[in-house]
Amino acid sequence: MQMNKRRNNMKNLVIVESPAKCKTIEKYLGSDYKVVSSKGHIRDLATTGKFGLGIDVEHDFEPNYQIIKGKNKEVTALKKDVKDANIIYLATDPDREGEAISWHLAYLLGIDANEPCRIVFNEITKNAIQEAVKNPRPIDIKLVDAQQARRVLDRLVGYQIS
Repeated sequence: MQMNKRRNNMKNLVIVESPAKCKTIEKYLGSDYKVVSSKGHIRDLATTGKFGLGIDVEHDFEPNYQIIKGKNKEVTALKKDVKDANIIYLATDPDREGEAISWHLAYLLGIDANEPCRIVFNEITKNAIQEAVKNPRPIDIKLVDAQQARRVLDRLVGYQIS
């Protein structure tokens, strides 16, 4: 049994990045599923604080994240959907950016990233989607770390140069 399982009389929730995928994936999964979108990234490095970098350079380059301006509405809607869900699957893109989006979603929505909440697929076909749901996994923190390192370096180098 998955740790992110809620009450039995509720729908299972799948969160994807792109709203264009929702209807197709929902059709493939059936009436026991609700598919919603984060509409891409929902958190990013803060633009306030020391040097406006969102990175604490004096404390091991610790990143400081904030909800992206204009995304509060999406976060509120996702929190409601999570509250009303039986099982939650994070189905963002299968790359380091997608993994990081899932990690941020898990953080904001109170989902245990170490539990099997992450599903991945490389094509939007009925078989690929159904197989992904049968094989959830924890969030891959190594991919998250890779994206975070890249983002921190982009901010430190890019902001300093420009």
